[in-house]
Amino acid sequence: MYGLQIAIQLSSIFILALCISLYVLRIVVHAVNKLGLFDKPNARSSTTKTIPTLGGIAIFISFVFVTTIGLHGNELPEWPYILVAIIVIFFVGLKDDIVNLSPFKKIIAQLITAGLLIFLADIRFTNLHGLLGITEIGMIPSILITGFTFVVIINAFNLMDGIDGLASGLSILISLVFGSWFLVSGHFEYAIICFSLIGAISGFFYFNVYGKEYKIFMGDTGSLLLGTIITILVIRFNEFNIDQTQPFAISSAPIISFGILSYPLIDTLRVMAIRIRHRRSPFSADRNHLHHRLLALGFSHIQATYTIISANTIFILVVFIMHTYGVLRLTTYITLVGSMLFMIPAFILRKKKLIKQDDPFQQLLIPGFPDEKDRRKTISRIKRRRADLQPLTRQTFLQKFNLW
Repeated sequence: MYGLQIAIQLSSIFILALCISLYVLRIVVHAVNKLGLFDKPNARSSTTKTIPTLGGIAIFISFVFVTTIGLHGNELPEWPYILVAIIVIFFVGLKDDIVNLSPFKKIIAQLITAGLLIFLADIRFTNLHGLLGITEIGMIPSILITGFTFVVIINAFNLMDGIDGLASGLSILISLVFGSWFLVSGHFEYAIICFSLIGAISGFFYFNVYGKEYKIFMGDTGSLLLGTIITILVIRFNEFNIDQTQPFAISSAPIISFGILSYPLIDTLRVMAIRIRHRRSPFSADRNHLHHRLLALGFSHIQATYTIISANTIFILVVFIMHTYGVLRLTTYITLVGSMLFMIPAFILRKKKLIKQDDPFQQLLIPGFPDEKDRRKTISRIKRRRADLQPLTRQTFLQKFNLW
């Protein structure tokens, strides 16, 4: 009977959050249309239509309202501090959607949000589970690692929000994975948070992907909020798995967390590497994300979204099956397999020459040659340079470095 009560309660939380999200989204769309707050397409946009933004408002209202009700009678002393932190990041995202904040200001706001959660709610890493041979960590390393994690994951979700349903769809998947584990392992309060978030996002997902009259984007209001909540779930998942004698304990929790968030994290690292390689700011906007690659290959938004979500789902299943393999083997698997999967679209684009050499918004990490003529010219230039090099003898070495 107890299990049935839990199922009814979580189902009610999901349905209530979904209904509130759907209702509020209609109001937001009408208000945004009247105020003219649109996401206008530009050269790097994935859409050609003018779409209302600020869909994150509905996610925020639905999530906060339902979670607060759902936690009534359940002990979660850190919830008031979590609420303060997500209110802060919500208003930062709202301001960014209206007046555009610089990346520096957004990072400062993210660090302030992380500080509230670290010092007030005590949401921080205290153990690395043997990662790099480290288990328990002191207060200073804990603060630094936790703050860095918040910034990385929040920005990963912010950068991922590029096509219909991707950020919201992956957030639903990730919340479902964490929520299921929190439920079976006895951490019912965090299961409530997860299923409330799933309901709030699901309403937005419907309007964002399938909406016609009420189609809307979440904006930074939503993506920063989702990144913050997901980071809280990641930290709690790691902390709850320190005691391996608990039921359903997962070993190598930090690497499992990385596997659960494999797409947003690996894609963010890859895109930033491309930007740095081409001597641009890692926070500059472009069309180098995997979803942009899939669009360039002819995928629709829905096809690209479901392809990425399906790949991430398979990745999650595999890392959970392999959770007893150890940190080193899991890290190697995620790095190698993830890198190879992300290289496939780029390889096809290079073969079919679907990215122009002078495209300011799309570049390849390994550009290759646009045509055979350029390849021959480059090889010829390298050979001439080699021919001009003098053989390095002891005498020329000493002369060059003035060592006689």
